[in-house]
Amino acid sequence: MTALSSENCSFQYQLHQANQPLDGNCLLFLIILGKILLNILTLGMRRKITYQNFMEYFCISLVFIDLLLLVNISIISYFRDFVLLGIRFTKYHICLFTQIISFTYGFLHYPVFLIACIDYYLNFSKTTKLGFKCQKLFYFLTVILIWVSVFAYVLGDPAIYQSLKAQNVYSYQCPFYISIQSYWLSFFMVIVLFMAFLTSRAEVIALVQAVRMTSYMNETILYFPFSSHPSYTLSSKKTLLPKFIICFLGTWLPFVLLQVIILLLKVQIPAYIEMNVPWLYFVNSFLIATVYWFNCHKLNLRDFALPVDPFVNWKCCFIPLTIQNLEQTEKPISIIIC
Repeated sequence: MTALSSENCSFQYQLHQANQPLDGNCLLFLIILGKILLNILTLGMRRKITYQNFMEYFCISLVFIDLLLLVNISIISYFRDFVLLGIRFTKYHICLFTQIISFTYGFLHYPVFLIACIDYYLNFSKTTKLGFKCQKLFYFLTVILIWVSVFAYVLGDPAIYQSLKAQNVYSYQCPFYISIQSYWLSFFMVIVLFMAFLTSRAEVIALVQAVRMTSYMNETILYFPFSSHPSYTLSSKKTLLPKFIICFLGTWLPFVLLQVIILLLKVQIPAYIEMNVPWLYFVNSFLIATVYWFNCHKLNLRDFALPVDPFVNWKCCFIPLTIQNLEQTEKPISIIIC
């Protein structure tokens, strides 16, 4: 009777183990792996450019940090309990490392946004003239400095230290940091886009209704007619705003709608997920459009040193052309490729 009871208990235990949901560490591994694959796919889809900028280097560094986190999670999950260089590592460290990364990512949104904005402004105004190798070294050191500074702040902040220490006592809990910076940055960009659309909604609707598709220099292009009135100049902010909106939303509309849903529903996304390459390129396009718009009177389209967007071809928004094989009533036109 005892033997049967033991076998029955053993069978029930195995059945319970088989029906258990995915382990938290396994789920975390799959999330980080999925994020890395998404980041690499986004980097692979971007337009191949030779222009150096801060955001490109930071995106690559983000993929590298995510990869390091994934390797750490994999090693600790496999060995479970081991000693390395006199330090004992257990499953608790998976939560600890992920929390430190979450805090670090959460505090990076404002610095990255500000530095990228300054970088584009300086490159646009040509106030800095560094050689190609010097520029690469400068961006590399800047990215390293940002990561080290934010890591040092996270590890040295008393409030964060107490939060991490508390998880050592209640090791069965592993809450992740939700970044307030990303929320307000997303809110700011959505509001700016909404206000810009309201300001030029009539022009945007007219341009969308007049859109044509044709082939030019073996490329499929979208073209929009514009007035030839002398006051309607290409360097006018009022002229460029609707075209910028169409170019931006033509590429990032799904992402904008996603941000609106997240803001309205107040969805809380852990910072280690929210800081990703698609989000950074979305911010990147917003910054480039802003810099172009504020400096539209300085635009020189033949200067290839202008900030280049890996996903949106802003340069083609400004080029006035007269193409003989297009409809005569549509001349002159401005080409926009989205």
